[in-house]
Amino acid sequence: MHGHFYQPPRENPWTGEVDEQPSAAPFHDWNERVHDECYRPNTRVQIDGREVNNFERISFNIGPTLLGWMEAAGPDEYARILEADAASIARVGRGNALAQAYHHSILPLARRRDVRTEIRWGVADFRHRFGREPEGMWLAETAANEDVLAELIDEGITFTVLAPYQAALWRLDGGPWNDVRDEPLDTRVAYRFAHPDGSGRSLAIFFYDAEISRAIAFERAPSSASRFVDLFADRSRGYGIVNAATDGETYGHHQKFSDLGLAYALFTEAPARGIEVTNYAAELAANPPAGEVRLVEGEGSSWSCFHGVGRWKRDCGCSTGGEPGWNQSWRLPLRTALEIAKAGADDAYARLGHMIFRDPWGARDRYIQVVLSRIEDEEFVRREAGRSLDPDEVARGKILLDMQRNALAMFTSCAWFFNDLSGIETVQILRYAARALELIDELGAPVPIDEFVGTLATARSNVPEQGTGADIFLRVLENDARAAISRS
Repeated sequence: MHGHFYQPPRENPWTGEVDEQPSAAPFHDWNERVHDECYRPNTRVQIDGREVNNFERISFNIGPTLLGWMEAAGPDEYARILEADAASIARVGRGNALAQAYHHSILPLARRRDVRTEIRWGVADFRHRFGREPEGMWLAETAANEDVLAELIDEGITFTVLAPYQAALWRLDGGPWNDVRDEPLDTRVAYRFAHPDGSGRSLAIFFYDAEISRAIAFERAPSSASRFVDLFADRSRGYGIVNAATDGETYGHHQKFSDLGLAYALFTEAPARGIEVTNYAAELAANPPAGEVRLVEGEGSSWSCFHGVGRWKRDCGCSTGGEPGWNQSWRLPLRTALEIAKAGADDAYARLGHMIFRDPWGARDRYIQVVLSRIEDEEFVRREAGRSLDPDEVARGKILLDMQRNALAMFTSCAWFFNDLSGIETVQILRYAARALELIDELGAPVPIDEFVGTLATARSNVPEQGTGADIFLRVLENDARAAISRS
């Protein structure tokens, strides 16, 4: 059973603190609320007169930005999660925890260089927290294409988890290729994905059981431990690994008390039936891929958009909630505007970065050590320069790297996932955009603010009083009065 635990980064980019979010009342913000309803309960569940930690028995990934918040705001739960990974290694020989690409951006839509940074930051964050190298990596929304999987292989990742409808062709033991539309693949075995460069390198893909996952996420299967385990037992028939994947917030936040049902299923019901609870890494070590797979071609595929990755780029028809008649035509101009801001940040970094750093883009990859507070930013800049710097050069180096950090954070997937442009997740990434543009301005580089705002003006909220994306962005600037961006 895999749980994908995630909340988008919510920190104010000027203060580093999470501002109050009234919609999360009576809690200060949504991180606090979901922590209270899900993350804390799952680390301490009372069953049969004992306390158990669900993270010891599930495969899981937790977003790096969420773990960073939890380390400060919920240190006891944070420690219990790290301990659970260690306990799983002792129990089955491999750890339950998977890494996650850092900012939860939709990697098939990202520049290849940014894909690499997101993966490297995710690996470094995992290594810092869990004290070991990650074997598997969770991709945001399981969004993948061949280029993204090739980057995972290049970075030493050995497996990932995808939805079964992300596969196009499969075969077993070198046999003929089968089209999944005619012959659905067997999700009880792992499949090998070969690197497109023909080198023979590969990674394993586990495709989760869509029917079981749907029953857990939308049919309240965890409300009954017996029914929960029945789903897995009925599918197994004594062969392979039966695996399901859902948002981890299902257990307690989306479905109250389902953390309790999960605990009974994993710690009581499954052992009573002689069913082994394992994880992907242990299964892969015992049973290497039995088949080979090729993915759906095109710009990419995911687990929550049947149109591929359109949900994060266009009005594809996928949405969550909303009123009758609402649309998501705002998605494309939002992404286009952010790409304009990103191009401005990248141009400034490429032009000015080489004046400070020996290897500017390599320095960005390694900047995660500053994000993790492993090194002070001034020391980092001086180390990456490889020469003596004056104070002004150090200051510019710090601004350049902070600009890139905010430019990457702009593409957190939640900004496009929900039903309207005015949602708190979209407003949050516009704050990152404002900060990135402000830092471009501080560097004296050209700021594409007019093109950015003009593009946002073509995105219209479904809520008339919210206006356009430009109106929302300008309110961000007003509310965060520290922002001062020159207009050309």
